[in-house]
Amino acid sequence: MALKEQWISYIHGLQDEICRALEAVDGQARFREDQWERGEGGGGKTRVIANGAVFEKGGVNTSVVYGAVTDVMRSQLKIEGHTWFACGLSLVIHPLNPFVPTVHANWRYFELYDKEGCIADQWFGGGADLTPYYLFDEDAIHFHGALKQAMDPFDPALYPRYKEQCDQYFVNTHREQETRGIGGVFYDHLRPDAARDADWLFRFQQANGNAFVRAYIPIVERRKDTPWNEQHKYWQEIRRGRYVEFNLIHDRGTIFGLKTNGRTESILMSLPPTVRFDYDHRPAAGSEEERLLQVCRQPRTWIAS
Repeated sequence: MALKEQWISYIHGLQDEICRALEAVDGQARFREDQWERGEGGGGKTRVIANGAVFEKGGVNTSVVYGAVTDVMRSQLKIEGHTWFACGLSLVIHPLNPFVPTVHANWRYFELYDKEGCIADQWFGGGADLTPYYLFDEDAIHFHGALKQAMDPFDPALYPRYKEQCDQYFVNTHREQETRGIGGVFYDHLRPDAARDADWLFRFQQANGNAFVRAYIPIVERRKDTPWNEQHKYWQEIRRGRYVEFNLIHDRGTIFGLKTNGRTESILMSLPPTVRFDYDHRPAAGSEEERLLQVCRQPRTWIAS
């Protein structure tokens, strides 16, 4: 079986596993699935959850898309070649309770072909990151620890490298280099070479995808019943505004989807249901809100390398 066929099979299985875990911890809401087709080639399965006991809005989406390399892709995405193929899973979960963090993850595989249909380039990319509204050190340590545990068997140098890349990527540069959360890992353009062949990269990608449930679900279980009030919700919506800013201004995945005529509803699924954009909002000195903001402005090392 071709590598891309193996990847498609894995991604669909992972989508099922993650959706089951999220439904179980919510206890009320169920995912709705929309299957869609892309006119230029391919399609996907969008699964959304809303108005649950725990999750206010979220999606776990898979797509298998392909087509011709366009002039727009060449100029704006710096992709050269004749045709392309991309398959991945992307998820964003926005909880109702401000003490439960938002989470994002993405694992993808890309192939680029020449005019003869031969693979001219191929790479994996992905990662996962956590966006809390109230900071609990033990949650950050748990999340980062699960990601590190997945990567260490492949190379202990990878987690600190990809953790740093995450801190550098998920940043609202227009807001004094403010990160949108407490990070995780981020990597892209992992190509086969003499040291790491395609099979090695596939297994590495699987390990990262398989780590998601154990990285996130225990945090949800720990925080979902924490009492909260309107002040907590207000701050959550302020920080959700920062999430929107990053996704619409900086995120390469959003830009790629929109520039390749992806399904708009699936791409913008990542946006939270309610947000605030208050003018020059500043949390009170010494508050828990300010403590979170300080970490977003100066990322921490949560796990020793």
